[in-house]
Amino acid sequence: MDELVFKAALKSVKVPVLVLDQKWHRLFAISGKPENVKAKEVELNELLQLQGKLNQEIKDLKAVKNKLMQGIVVNMDGANGADASADQAKKLEDNKRLIEETNERLAADEDQLLDIPRSIKEVNEELMMLTMSFCYEKLRINANEIQEISDWITNVRVELKKNIIKKQNREINNKEIYSYMHDIFGRDVINLFDVKYEEEQKAKASEENITVAPAAAPSPKKEKVQPTENFDA
Repeated sequence: MDELVFKAALKSVKVPVLVLDQKWHRLFAISGKPENVKAKEVELNELLQLQGKLNQEIKDLKAVKNKLMQGIVVNMDGANGADASADQAKKLEDNKRLIEETNERLAADEDQLLDIPRSIKEVNEELMMLTMSFCYEKLRINANEIQEISDWITNVRVELKKNIIKKQNREINNKEIYSYMHDIFGRDVINLFDVKYEEEQKAKASEENITVAPAAAPSPKKEKVQPTENFDA
């Protein structure tokens, strides 16, 4: 997509304030936030805090102004009466002065507040771009790792199948060899060699610190195994 078209399309999209969305924070739950995202998050939070502070200050100033206005009305009524005093006149002047000061502060806060929504929108959009850059890079890395793991699993499955077949062939081969040995040399001779072989294997295993499985004689109750053409299959 053309960059100008992309930016124009983004301007028409309403982006929520990201730092106020818990799901946005969850995007970084595993990897943590990169430094550029952290810095922009701080900037956005400061703007939001300033906006909240100004809104509260304007609310408080308006309450003070209303109270001062009520005081002016009371003092004006007293000043117009027969019992008007210098204190009432002074209070009236003080209230007028305080109202003017309050109006100046209100105007300054309201002027400052006018620019904050635009600043929040700009910083929030910058944070969105940084977030998207982080997320799509993470998606790319994860996709590559997923493919690598999938390839590894496929290779392991192939090797596993090969080894299962190889194991089965060796087991069949051993049974055939042992069966032929019995047929050729007889049970008594084989029993003697079984004992000798197992003792030799145990001694060798003890030296090498390994476990060697004894040669398993086929059960006499089982049917005789059909021979294969090659003992080394």
